[in-house]
Amino acid sequence: MTHALTIAGSDSGGGAGIQADLKTFAAFGVFGTSAITAITAQNTLGVTASLPLPTEIITKQIEAIVSDIGVQAAKTGMLATTSIVETVAAALQSFDILKVVVDPVMIAKSGAPLLGKEALVAVRTKILPCAHVVTPNIMEAEILSERSIRSMEDVKDAALRIHELGPTAVLIKGGHLTGQDAIDVLYDGQSFTELKSVRLDSQNTHGTGCTLSAAIAASLAKGHTLVSACHLAKSYVTEAIRNGFSIGQGYGALHHLWASGTFPDSIKPLS
Repeated sequence: MTHALTIAGSDSGGGAGIQADLKTFAAFGVFGTSAITAITAQNTLGVTASLPLPTEIITKQIEAIVSDIGVQAAKTGMLATTSIVETVAAALQSFDILKVVVDPVMIAKSGAPLLGKEALVAVRTKILPCAHVVTPNIMEAEILSERSIRSMEDVKDAALRIHELGPTAVLIKGGHLTGQDAIDVLYDGQSFTELKSVRLDSQNTHGTGCTLSAAIAASLAKGHTLVSACHLAKSYVTEAIRNGFSIGQGYGALHHLWASGTFPDSIKPLS
């Protein structure tokens, strides 16, 4: 069976992090494995506490998966500290994990910081060169590219700058821009591809970034090209938001299993 690994933090509220990743893998018919980097006390309103795990146990988790089950594709999420960033980067290189989707998690949906300022340097110099694709949102792309983003031309310039940091490809998510459509921009080092979907008016968006990166990893594990994987992931997340539901008092949840537990390859991506 196709399998994929998520290296990320735990969200006790179930909407993001490891929990969202494993639901997404299951929706794609992919067996999910995990290496937990941090534990958060979190709900729909925000993050109230966070505990990064010792780097030794993070490495041991990855080693346990690689040595037995194997890794056909992986994604990273919350890495929290410089030492964890460096540890995960070293493990990805040591175990020769190639299809890596890096979600450079920096800030929670509620605004709570999830990456220490000192760890940003390690993200730029250690993790990004390991990435088959990195998937920042607009705010994260501004930080990584060291420029403001207000337009699609800004997005493309930011993608060029981030690409220079070492990832094979860059996918900048356009959900935080304005406009009738939500447009993500993929740059593969040679050309740009725009991924469009209708912008949905919904508060049920907790964990969208985690879910998108997990969906890309699942699709890569199943043998899709990067462009195809990004299209499929975009379509999946759009429908997960459309079918989302209110739970708790803050940002509601995506419906990860909107397609009755499996996201079939026959579903055509949004154009």
